[in-house]
Amino acid sequence: MSLTNTEVTAELEPCGKDEHPDCGIRDVLDRVGDKWSVLVVVELASGTRRFRELQRAIDGISQRMLTLTLRRLERDGLVERTVYPTVPPQVTYELTDSGRSLTHLVKALADWSIEQRPAIAAARHRYDASNPGHPIR
Repeated sequence: MSLTNTEVTAELEPCGKDEHPDCGIRDVLDRVGDKWSVLVVVELASGTRRFRELQRAIDGISQRMLTLTLRRLERDGLVERTVYPTVPPQVTYELTDSGRSLTHLVKALADWSIEQRPAIAAARHRYDASNPGHPIR
């Protein structure tokens, strides 16, 4: 099936207008567009997790980066942190309603990534072949 450009392009309002110079998305994308935030959202999509469960589930994330990511997501209202009065204190994290609404977008992006992986790999191969030695990799 062959699609035309208009069939695959969403209608987006151009950026740069006085009333929305960056389309209002830059600040939000800074948070939800970084890899650690996306991976935390993916992990929390399946339910409430404790800090160590998240750290074990997200390969390569340091304790400091997980702490920062969770605090930022909490500040943005995407994650709720609950502290239980136990010794030692038990802390759990879960997505808020806003955070759960983000999971549909993350799933769509993941599906798109899997679907487009062969085309992207082929494009990279063509680029690298026609630009030998170019620092972009």
